[in-house]
This record gives sequence, C-alpha cells and structure tokens, in this order.
Amino acid sequence: MARTDYAFPFRIAQASNQAAQSPYATHVDEMIRQILLTAPGERVDLPEFGCGLRQLLFAPNSDALQATAQLMVQRSLNLWLAGQINMQSVTVTPGPGGDYSQILVQIAYVLLETQGTQTTRIVVN
Repeated sequence: MARTDYAFPFRIAQASNQAAQSPYATHVDEMIRQILLTAPGERVDLPEFGCGLRQLLFAPNSDALQATAQLMVQRSLNLWLAGQINMQSVTVTPGPGGDYSQILVQIAYVLLETQGTQTTRIVVN
C-alpha cells in the first residue's frame, strides 16, 4: 500500500470527516511549499521556521538576488527536510516569461524513502 500523510494545508476530508491525506510525494511537495513561503518569525511556536523568500520580492531582481534566494532555499530545505529529501539542484530565475516582478524557484530532489526523483516549482509573487 502506498504511504500517505496529512495534507497541507490541514483540512477535513468531506467523505470521511477525518484529516485529509495526501500521497507521500505530494505531502513532501506540500512541506517544501510551506517552508519556502513561510517567513521566519511567522510561526509563534517555531520562530526560526521558514525561508523568507517573499521578502526578496522588494529587492531588484538580479543575479545577486537569485544567488541569495538559491542559498536561502538550500539552507532552509537542508535544515527542515534533511531526513526526507536529498536535494539535487535549486534554480532561481525571474518569473514565467522573464517577469522580473516574480521569482521562479525550481527544486529537483530525491525522496529518501522511495528514492523517487521529484521536482517542485514555485512562483513567488
């Protein structure tokens, strides 16, 4: 049987009135999104949690900003998901179509539990 875990954001499944479940690969993708889109200090119970990518949107989109974002993503995911994934690459570019008002983050990784290769793509705007 394929492994499942709690869905994010947490919700109740209408069919069962239980906590909604996601397949394992989807759950890890959801955790990555949660880490990258949460600002440090946003969670009262865990103030160091998160990456803070959104704070970079107010800086000029340049090679330096993209390198900074790449390091922030690598650091955060290595800290919070070290037991879940092995990162293969992190690519940060302007948003789709070269939109410099957005940041496109692509993360390629291997799920440690299944050894399956996955990619998560997030547009921060």
